[in-house]
Amino acid sequence: MPRPIKLTAPAFDLTHHTLENGLRVVVAPDRSAPVVGVAVLYDVGIRSEPEGRTGFAHLFEHLMFQGSANLEKLEHFRYVQSSGGTFNGSTHFDYTNYFEALPSNALERGLFLEADRMLAPRITSENLANQLEVVKNEIRVNVLNRPYGGFPWIYLPSVLFDTFANSHNGYGGFEDLESATVEDARDFFAKYYAPANAVLAVAGDLAVDETLSLIEKHFGPIKKRRAPKRPDFAEPFLTAERRATHDDPHAPIPAVAIGYRVPDPVGSLEEHLATLLLAEVLSDGDASRLQRRLVQRDHLVTDISAYLGEFGDPFDERDPTALTVSAHYPDRDALEPILRAIDEEIDRIAQHGLEPGELDRVRTRLVSVLMREVDSVLNRTLEFAKFELIYGRAELMAELPARLAAVSEDAVRSAAAELRPERRAVLELIAGGASR
Repeated sequence: MPRPIKLTAPAFDLTHHTLENGLRVVVAPDRSAPVVGVAVLYDVGIRSEPEGRTGFAHLFEHLMFQGSANLEKLEHFRYVQSSGGTFNGSTHFDYTNYFEALPSNALERGLFLEADRMLAPRITSENLANQLEVVKNEIRVNVLNRPYGGFPWIYLPSVLFDTFANSHNGYGGFEDLESATVEDARDFFAKYYAPANAVLAVAGDLAVDETLSLIEKHFGPIKKRRAPKRPDFAEPFLTAERRATHDDPHAPIPAVAIGYRVPDPVGSLEEHLATLLLAEVLSDGDASRLQRRLVQRDHLVTDISAYLGEFGDPFDERDPTALTVSAHYPDRDALEPILRAIDEEIDRIAQHGLEPGELDRVRTRLVSVLMREVDSVLNRTLEFAKFELIYGRAELMAELPARLAAVSEDAVRSAAAELRPERRAVLELIAGGASR
C-alpha cells in the first residue's frame, strides 16, 4: 500500500485570548510586510433569518456600514481609505464578516473602527430605507437582470432541503425586505451581534502583547451579552430524487445544477475531506473525469464544475452542506444523457477506484490552491477567523495539507458510493424563460 504523500504548509504562530465579554480573539504575527488584517466574524448568517424576513442578514450587513457609536455615516470609509487601506463585509450561510487590510501603523485605527460598530451601529429609519434600496438594486443587477443570476445558489437549496432555514432565498424577496423595520434591525443586533457571538482575528506586522492590549482597550469595554444558542439545522439525506425547473429569460443556453447532501463538515471532517477530493477528481482541470467525459469526449456540455459549499468554499458552512455539480449545455434535450454520464463516472470511481497518480495529482493541486489563497495577510486573517468560528480551531487551516494527505483512495471511493441518484436534487434552468 503506497504511503500518503507529504504536503507541507507554512507554520503560523497563533495566540488565542478571550475577553471578559466573551469575544474570542486570534492573533497571528507575520513581519514579512508592513500590513495588518483585521476581521470580525459574527455567528449569524442566512440560516438565522426568521420566516418573513428573507435577505435580512445581508441587509443588516449593509446597515453596519452606516455609522456607529462615535462615527457618522461614511466616516468608517474615510478612516480606512485615508490610511491607505481597504475594507468590506459579506454575508454567508453561517456567518457575516467585516474586515480591513491596513498599513501596520494603522492597526489601532482598524481595531477602533470594528469595536465602535460592535458597540452600537447607527440603526435609523433613514439608514434602513437607504440600504434597502441599495440591496434591492443589488438584487436587480446580480440576479434579476443577469443571465444565470443567482444560479444555482439561490434556487437549488429549495429543491435539496426542506426547512426554511436551509432552503430560502438568502438574497431575499422584495416583499420581505420592504417589510423590515428599525425594531427588527435593533432586535437582530441585540440577539446576534454580542461579543460572545463573534471572533476577532488580527494578523500581520504586529507585536502580540501590544495588539492584545489594544484589543482590550477598544473591545473590552463593550458590555457582555449572552450569545444565542445556535439551532441544529441538520436534515436527513434524501431517499428519492427531486427535480425542479427555473426559467431564466436572459440565459442563452440551458444549465443544470445537481445537489447532493454530504456528511457534516465539522462532525465528520475526514469524510468531508474525502468528498472534497472526490469533487476535485470529478471536475478540477482538463484531466478531470467529468471534463474528459462530458466536454471533451461526448460534447454534451460546454463547461462543468463540482464543488462543496453553496459558494464553492468547502470550509464555509456547518451541517448541512452540499456537493453541487453544475453545467451549461447547448442542446435543450441533453439533460438525461448528461445525468446518465455523470452517474456513470461517479459509479466508475465507486466500483473501480482511481487511476494511478490521480489522487496525488488533485490533492497536490488542491493544497497549492488553498495555500496560495492565504498568501495575502487579509485572506489569512479571514481564514483564521472562519476556522476558529466554524471549527473551533484556527490552527486547522495549517493542518489541512497533512489531513488531506492522509485521505485514502478507499475513502474517496466510499464518498462516490454515497452520491446515488436517489440522494440528489436536480434543478434544470430553462434558457429564454420558455418552460416546457
